[in-house]
Amino acid sequence: MSNDAAQHHAGHGHAQSGLLKLSVGAIGVVFGDIGTSPLYAFRETFAGHHPLTPDELHILGVLSLIFWSMMLVVTIKYVSIIMRADNKGEGGSLALLALINRTAQNKRWTKGIVLLGVFATALFFGDCMITPAMSVMSAVEGLAVVESSFAPLVLPISVGILIALFMIQSHGTARVGLLFGPIMAVYFLVLGVLGSIHVIADPTILRALNPWYAFQFFLTDGFTAFLALGSVVLAVTGAEALYADMGHFGRNPIRVSWMAYALPALMLNYLGQGAMILGMDAATAAEAIRNPFFLLAPEEFRLPLVLLAMAATVIASQAVITGAFSVTQQAIQLGFIPRLRITHTSASTAGQIYIPVINWALMVMVILLVLTFQTSSNLAAAYGIAVTGAMLVDTCLLAVVLFSLWKWNKLWAGFLVGIFFIVDIAYFAANLTKVPDGGWFPLLVGFVAFTLLTTWARGRFLMIERMREAAMPVKVFVKSAVSSATRVPGTAVFMTSTPEGVPHALLHNLKHNKVLHDRVILLTVKIDDVPFVEDGNRVTLEDLDQGFFRVVLRFGFMEEPDVPAALANTTGCGPVFKMMDTSFFLARQTLLPSSRPGMAIWREKLFAWMLRNAESAMEFFKLPTNRVVELGSQVEI
Repeated sequence: MSNDAAQHHAGHGHAQSGLLKLSVGAIGVVFGDIGTSPLYAFRETFAGHHPLTPDELHILGVLSLIFWSMMLVVTIKYVSIIMRADNKGEGGSLALLALINRTAQNKRWTKGIVLLGVFATALFFGDCMITPAMSVMSAVEGLAVVESSFAPLVLPISVGILIALFMIQSHGTARVGLLFGPIMAVYFLVLGVLGSIHVIADPTILRALNPWYAFQFFLTDGFTAFLALGSVVLAVTGAEALYADMGHFGRNPIRVSWMAYALPALMLNYLGQGAMILGMDAATAAEAIRNPFFLLAPEEFRLPLVLLAMAATVIASQAVITGAFSVTQQAIQLGFIPRLRITHTSASTAGQIYIPVINWALMVMVILLVLTFQTSSNLAAAYGIAVTGAMLVDTCLLAVVLFSLWKWNKLWAGFLVGIFFIVDIAYFAANLTKVPDGGWFPLLVGFVAFTLLTTWARGRFLMIERMREAAMPVKVFVKSAVSSATRVPGTAVFMTSTPEGVPHALLHNLKHNKVLHDRVILLTVKIDDVPFVEDGNRVTLEDLDQGFFRVVLRFGFMEEPDVPAALANTTGCGPVFKMMDTSFFLARQTLLPSSRPGMAIWREKLFAWMLRNAESAMEFFKLPTNRVVELGSQVEI
């Protein structure tokens, strides 16, 4: 073998081992949510708010719906197509929205697309509250299957586990994360083995893979079958997590672990539950359908299965909480949420962050959900609307990508998008029937989050516009200021949100102190529609004469802006930046709601409240605390 061939072979071996490691990691994080669905999805279809008789017609029909939903929604829509629409490696509704904004030629419909993306993000926060409550409760309820006297302990144990989960977030999950992959790999293996035992005992259950049984279910039961879709969709909750977590693991590891491991294990388990119920007489089946998952195991193995399921649901909840932090960070950088305090929990992994406000808000809402709904069956009514709503929005965004960005053949793209729309609309409509039973909760959370996100984005836009209107041209200012002010040694950095005009802080400083530093930097930080900005594109510099420079620093929406570090690497505007010789001047705006056209008064007041409670720019941009001067100004919007 030649040296080149040997090197290629070695590289291929490294790539394969890397793929294997990432695939196992993906099993631990990406498939946590969808992996815990067998605990409740099949059960809810028969014993939920619209119960079905557990006979052959219904069991085969439901299993057929579950299988084809997994194929159409997860395998084809998310794994095969949407995961190709990455924004420089990152996925998720906001990343897709940023990709469309950056590359779309026709801007007529951009505003509507932005609102859709924001609505999907708002629904995601509702999902983040329901998933931990639903998953953990459904696992802990297995204790009552093992021993009925445990039933009164289900609620306190669930609340205890959830509180402990939120309490450890500030310490980071780097160490615990190492266990996630192996535990979930064992969990999926157990799912597959338990299902296989019952499938081998009754191989005729494999008939359910034939789509005819799903059609027969609809032909026979009509509206009842439509209502059943509201519970069947629980089998694919977590599909959007595959796309959102793509940045952490990459497209291929997620595809490999789904096709080769997670999908077969899940389907074997669902088929096993169906085969077990079909093998029982009517009275036993009616009792067993209340919690078929734990009955798959022989009696002596049920307690270990409950403990394994609890571990899996904690991991699934952890992945959702981490996802909430990640989406919040993206929304802050893209200008939809005010600055919040973000702390890193890992020195080596940039993606591992902790946002205290989001963590405690989620904890309070999750505990309230558990105490209000009491059982996972009641919670199932609230679960689904947020997920199906987000899936429907993803299909809308995908349609834009296929037709406008990728320019696919119109017939082929139309056929695919048409199928996805039919499936998503059917699921969303079926879930709307749950609104009186608890479906109102994610819609309420989504509405509140949507209002906050759009109010902040609109308010910021109006505020920047008003400040731009009042701004003085820089060249005029430099000529007049230099002749009237005393120059003092050092560097002054004036932060401004607009890369034109004179910052308010500079005008105020000159008015009150009547001095100018030898070097004056007018600094604007811009967040681009890409996850990461290369160092070569980080800084844009303009020399304004007389020691004045305009600097624009660019960061990606997955990066944390570190202004001192970026300035230290900036050249072309005088000597190297030394923090001890540099003063940072920030303007803190006080908003005065007015009747000027732009936003309703109540939204102006809401925006003013959000602005007052936003994290200080000093901490957000990592400015040295002893080198910052804040100057107040008033703005009418």
